[in-house]
Amino acid sequence: MEEVQVVDSVANSGNVAAQGGGWGTLFVYCLVVFAIVYFLMVRPNKKRMAEYQKMIDSIKVGDRVMAAGIYGKVKKIENDKIEMEIAKGVVIEVNKNAIGAVEK
Repeated sequence: MEEVQVVDSVANSGNVAAQGGGWGTLFVYCLVVFAIVYFLMVRPNKKRMAEYQKMIDSIKVGDRVMAAGIYGKVKKIENDKIEMEIAKGVVIEVNKNAIGAVEK
């Protein structure tokens, strides 16, 4: 008689566990975690990258820029390169992606 009670309680605990969880709740938890990651990490990074690209696209000849810690004045702009004068007669060529700041 005791054996039947043990088996019944084990069987009932399995049913309770199956009712409380499942693929639906796991899916909901995954969606919640994905939403948190998206709104706290991905979305702000996309916004920051869009602002950076806008800054890079707005560079004009004569602007003062900082590239890799070196300040200079833009002399020539090509597709992905910028020639900047860092001192009188000293012109260096840098990649546009190396630009960290633009002063108008």
